[in-house]
Amino acid sequence: MLFNAATYLLTRNLEEGRGDHVAVRTPTASLTYCELDALCGDVAAAYRTAGLRRDDRVLMVMSDDVPMMAAILGAFRAGVVAVPVSTMLTGAELGTIMADSGARLVVCTSEFTEPVAAALLVAADVEEVVLVGEGALAAPPAVAVSAWDAFAAAGEGAGAAQHEVAVTDEDAWALWLYTSGTTGTPKAAMHRHANIRHVCETYGHQVLGIRPEDTTFSVAKLFFAYGIGNSLFFPFSVGATTVLEPRRPTPDLVAERVVAERPTLFFGVPTFYAALLASTIPDDTFASVRLAASAGEALPAPLLRRFEQRFGVDIIDGIGSTEALHIFVSNAPGDIRPGTTGVAVPGYEVTIKDEDGRDAAPGTPGALHVRGASIALGYWRRTDASRQVFRGEWLVTGDTYVQDADGYFTCLGRNNDMLKAGGIWVSPAEVESRLLEHPAVQEAAVVGVADSDGLDKPVGVVVLVAGAHVLEADLIGWCRDGLAHFKAPRHVVLVDELPKTATGKLQRFKVRALLAQAENLDPHDLGTDDLTASAPSL
Repeated sequence: MLFNAATYLLTRNLEEGRGDHVAVRTPTASLTYCELDALCGDVAAAYRTAGLRRDDRVLMVMSDDVPMMAAILGAFRAGVVAVPVSTMLTGAELGTIMADSGARLVVCTSEFTEPVAAALLVAADVEEVVLVGEGALAAPPAVAVSAWDAFAAAGEGAGAAQHEVAVTDEDAWALWLYTSGTTGTPKAAMHRHANIRHVCETYGHQVLGIRPEDTTFSVAKLFFAYGIGNSLFFPFSVGATTVLEPRRPTPDLVAERVVAERPTLFFGVPTFYAALLASTIPDDTFASVRLAASAGEALPAPLLRRFEQRFGVDIIDGIGSTEALHIFVSNAPGDIRPGTTGVAVPGYEVTIKDEDGRDAAPGTPGALHVRGASIALGYWRRTDASRQVFRGEWLVTGDTYVQDADGYFTCLGRNNDMLKAGGIWVSPAEVESRLLEHPAVQEAAVVGVADSDGLDKPVGVVVLVAGAHVLEADLIGWCRDGLAHFKAPRHVVLVDELPKTATGKLQRFKVRALLAQAENLDPHDLGTDDLTASAPSL
């Protein structure tokens, strides 16, 4: 069946008479659906003029603003693959993803030129970088650098044929989203054009109940599966308005935008809801919001209740994943059970499997499985990981859950060692590897420890080299210098030895128990620091 997500999200709104309705507002711009459609047509033509062909990848390292939205929608329209990636990665981390994707063209905003320049050194397939904003980018000699305005102008001047929507079917690649969720190494979950429609028709329409008069505002950024649904797919599926914020979210900044823009739907993650509660923003900040949503990690019941009591807004907690594109289990308006993740979203089948692979009885913990039309096609060039996670129609989420007799699901944590910090996947092995690079560190373990709000934060446990001396702050800084900041441990505890099995395998559950007893580990110290505003990926 022929289908293109750009037609569904943009052209259809013009055909149904919503061309003059405001599609997107930013701190510096406001575009109608008609204006945004024209810009996306120019960008699609520019991709084609640059020599991109069907299924070529365009990698985006961009802040949330009109150019990023146009870069994504223009890719859909041209039949090339949009690959938005995290703006929090180091040059080395970004280089691994850029090379893996095989992207021929990169679009970046000026504040990210340094990591992009470093990444280009190991990404041989990149032929051109398009730079949004002022400044320069130090690219290898074989890589052309263009300004965004000139790039879009070249598309505007191209012929009508170059502006046409690509003739794609439902199964054509549209969007690759990189995740470290289930197996620890970055890999691209490959999504079809039809997956985008499915998440809109399920969670967007049947849980959020989104309508044309709504305005959405998401703390999670567009490069996350959660954020791209909140800020692009859901509002554009009905002709609503989205509010974008390119800056790093803080409670004060978000409160300022909410008061000014008066969104009706607000999307956050538990860590940010905790930060809002810890702030001094006015209690009536969210007066315009009819519903708030949370995902990325389990929302503790006390945190949900405190937010509702102070700000007067209900939060519906849910779980989604990058592999499923958005939320597939959720609470719903009028049906909120604090401490649970709710029930299966209409359009998805969800089950819990026991250790023998059989459906678990109510009250019995097991591995969460989901199937639905938005599940990714698999991971790009990751056969073993794909076979572990994508099993026939079913997606193995990697989460341990329990379902009660009424059908409500409750999260018990991960069934591997992966953890989340601020709703973003963190591989303990990656952080441990960085700690072990420090000359004073002999052994290291990283686990998640709940803060005072019940939200997990990465904490390092370290054995020092004999005679070595190092400050906790130095080890944390060491990790921040070599990794994306959200991956760095919030605390480091020094011990004489790490608990291990007889065969020498680290016993993480004993490390967690050790930290629970540590007198020098105050849960309040793990709370809303400068990293808690980072938005999450599904």
